[in-house]
Amino acid sequence: MCRTLVLGASLKTNRYSNMAVKRLLNHNIETEAFGLKKGNIGDTQIKTNFSEFQNIHTVTLYIGAGRQPNYYGEILKLKPKRVIFNPGTENPEFYKILKDNEIDIEVACTLVLLSTNQYHS
Repeated sequence: MCRTLVLGASLKTNRYSNMAVKRLLNHNIETEAFGLKKGNIGDTQIKTNFSEFQNIHTVTLYIGAGRQPNYYGEILKLKPKRVIFNPGTENPEFYKILKDNEIDIEVACTLVLLSTNQYHS
């Protein structure tokens, strides 16, 4: 099973990041959440400190390219196997950094990958 970190998790139920946390959990995927505000999505706590994460297989991004540079170093430290760029998070600069660090990139929608049983790599 691939432990997933949802980066940009929101407490607002209409946000795709919130839906992704719930859907990942529904698919029995161990899920962590990082956001700007602490809180819970179901039983999953949104954390605001990156040092609390370890053994992450997949990072799925829900923050735009403009805010991503703040997290490049933190994501690289996690050494995930892949990073998923959801619609609206595309970032060619970060693709190159990830590829240079032998981290797979996937430009796709986590919700669609889950609904079509294509999530696991």
